[in-house]
Amino acid sequence: MILDERIRVTLADVAAEAGVSKMTASRALRGSGDVSNTNTKKVRQAARKIGYVGNHLASSLSGQRSDLIGVAIPSLANIVFADVLAGIAEAIEGSGLQPVFGVTDYDLGKEYEIIRNMLSWKPAGLIVTGLDQSDDAKRLLANANIPVVQIMDLDGTPVDVCVGFSQRAAGEEMAEALLDMGRKRIAYIGCGVDMDVRAKKRLEGFTERLSRAGLKLAATRIGDGPSGITAGRELTSEVLSEHPDLDCIYYSNDDLAAGGAFHCIAAGLAVPGAITLAGFNGLDILESLPVEIVTSRTPRREIGRTAAKLIVEANNDADKHQSQILKYTPVIEFGD
Repeated sequence: MILDERIRVTLADVAAEAGVSKMTASRALRGSGDVSNTNTKKVRQAARKIGYVGNHLASSLSGQRSDLIGVAIPSLANIVFADVLAGIAEAIEGSGLQPVFGVTDYDLGKEYEIIRNMLSWKPAGLIVTGLDQSDDAKRLLANANIPVVQIMDLDGTPVDVCVGFSQRAAGEEMAEALLDMGRKRIAYIGCGVDMDVRAKKRLEGFTERLSRAGLKLAATRIGDGPSGITAGRELTSEVLSEHPDLDCIYYSNDDLAAGGAFHCIAAGLAVPGAITLAGFNGLDILESLPVEIVTSRTPRREIGRTAAKLIVEANNDADKHQSQILKYTPVIEFGD
């Protein structure tokens, strides 16, 4: 078939095929809550049957919002944010909305550009990680006139809606747990803490709790490269070679803690007998290790699901949208 001879399938064709009005077809394809399940099913089956795609760019340019939810996350290398995206996908299933995401690499300038570009597509809402965007980015979010949900942190002032937990409190609670275990010679190992503001907040909470107990960190080691198991193993080796009397190491995340565990196993150090290792996030990899690591399990999938659900609800009924803070609490786990 010659390109010029192709027939463009329109929304009116979908409505005719489904036996509903054009308005009903439009609302059904957008996942509007006021269309019956029966009609929604008929419209979507009709669209699939006749090959309807639609032009959401045209609708967004005409002044309406698109069916996109913008998601700004700092990394795809960490399973934490993959879990967040999985929760978002679960919440928007069947809504007609689609997520698009950008990776900031913990760079405020890059985050600003991602937010600006996403807003140019007139999204149905934005999900942004953390509360510590640049002033320029916060200005964009405040003037967006769409639902904006900031996730994974409560330590700051949200622009609109916030779904997460206090990073500082998470650090304090881990310090409390380790102190209750009798640990006193504690070191900290992290990577990229200068850019990862949430890890920095946890460290601040952790050291503040130690200070109240009359203690301070026996050693601190911050890696320059990306966080991971290899970095954790190398940094743990360095710290223990300089401070062999440590009885505990607190890591900025579980990846590093797992690497620390591998070093201790190779070095013949009993964990947690000779030294306690503590991480953050509650990653499944810890369950496969032959040693026990203390961790804070974060409800990241649920946070993503809740954030997206709030945007879906706001798009179905604008009266349901209100600025609010929804708090979750990480759970400290001590291994099997």
